[in-house]
Amino acid sequence: MQCHRTWNAARVCLAAALILSAGCSKKPERPGHGGLTGRITISGAWALYPMVVRWAEEFKKIQPGVAIDISAGGAGKGMADALSKTADLGMVSRAVNPVELSAGAWHVSVAKDAVVPTFNSANPAAEAILKRGLTRDEFAAIWIKNSLLRWDSLAPGPGREEPIHVYTRSDACGAAETWAHYLGGNQQDLSAVGVYGDPGLAEAVRKDALGIGYNNINFVYDPKTRRPVEGLGIIPLDTNGNRVADPEESFYGSLDALIEAIRDGRYPSPPARDLHLVSGGRPDSPAVREFLRWILSDGQKFVLDAGYIGLPRDQLDEQLKKLGAAQ
Repeated sequence: MQCHRTWNAARVCLAAALILSAGCSKKPERPGHGGLTGRITISGAWALYPMVVRWAEEFKKIQPGVAIDISAGGAGKGMADALSKTADLGMVSRAVNPVELSAGAWHVSVAKDAVVPTFNSANPAAEAILKRGLTRDEFAAIWIKNSLLRWDSLAPGPGREEPIHVYTRSDACGAAETWAHYLGGNQQDLSAVGVYGDPGLAEAVRKDALGIGYNNINFVYDPKTRRPVEGLGIIPLDTNGNRVADPEESFYGSLDALIEAIRDGRYPSPPARDLHLVSGGRPDSPAVREFLRWILSDGQKFVLDAGYIGLPRDQLDEQLKKLGAAQ
């Protein structure tokens, strides 16, 4: 399998190989420092996938007797696998709804990230769009109302009379639900060409000069340079509606600048959101419980480096208390 040379290789390889193991081996398991052994299976949201892979790699160093298998497939799959107990944990990048809670979903919040609107950096209106940003109503007119159809409707000028090619996710996922909630709807209200997975949607927009889409932040920024990946532009949210991307609204040049804006609330929620690990009922596996405890304590030191936002200490303490009740 060969990834596209100009795209973030780690992310595109995730799309081509949906099931990858983090720090996992077929060799006999050996007890770790704490004597734990076992296997943890995790599936679900693309948004959490890179973070959970990093956590699994680090946890494996201190608990080599625990194997962790991780697969991405969208928040909907993560929830379904958790409720059916096909997986020990489901990665879910949206709020857990009352129906899921009544079906036995138990969850802890583990980190925070955001969904951002993207377009092709070679778009004929790119310079104008980056200067003015788009309002929530304009995004809704593109994805839900289908009343903005051409780029010159947003940025008049010669050579911009081209149609807007709108993309969305085809899989049940937290990114689509979060983006739709920001626009005042639900995932099924997003009218666009459906593409599977975060890497697939980013690649579709990157290959289409007239394309517009949305992605979780870790599929828009290169994890090494922490800059937007080649070919993708991020459309500023014009939150005050003045048709200008003001300095306080312009923080997309680097992943670290965006993370700071999410942390201090300049980037709104939604499309910023908490990320969760879900199980079908209270987890009773010692390995699962210890992995979750470690994520909520020592594992938090890897969050920023992985491109995510850590939760406030009081919120983490609440999650630890919730986990403690599962012993």
